[in-house]
Amino acid sequence: MLEYLSVGIIIKPQGLKGEIKVKPLTDDPRRFDTLQKLFLLNKETPYKELSIASRRYDYSFAYLKLTGYETIESIEPLRNQELWISRDMVRKLPKFTYLIPDILNSRVETINGEYLGQLTQVLETGANDVYVIRGGPRGEVLIPALKKVVTHVDIPNRLIRVDLKDMEGLLPDED
Repeated sequence: MLEYLSVGIIIKPQGLKGEIKVKPLTDDPRRFDTLQKLFLLNKETPYKELSIASRRYDYSFAYLKLTGYETIESIEPLRNQELWISRDMVRKLPKFTYLIPDILNSRVETINGEYLGQLTQVLETGANDVYVIRGGPRGEVLIPALKKVVTHVDIPNRLIRVDLKDMEGLLPDED
């Protein structure tokens, strides 16, 4: 499992006094309310710690003021970089909810043991996520991430089992 998880992307400097505009990469755009620090992946140190001095929100963006960054010039080199948190900073997830990086590249099979492929992408549609499965004998398969469909997720063994009996026509080449 990854030790650090991405929670946002720095879009650009905001104003002249070192504030940054961040596109959150989490389900909760106000996720930054509970964070005191973030990490920046850079060439000098694997993960450079950043302290959040203040935060505010507008529409779907977060605006953060980082300690030690007081000018637009100090923020400009951070443009388009990802902001990370360590795994111990991850909120406890509700039952049947998983972090996308933890399930990506999992083997996906039916409850009958038919191999469908690897989970390569998760599409966040609003109503429910959709798992994109590739590399199996049926080609690309799209699976709705519903409790009645995704019956078993084994993160340590990277295995997902799905029940497709009530999902007629979901698999390609089905009669």
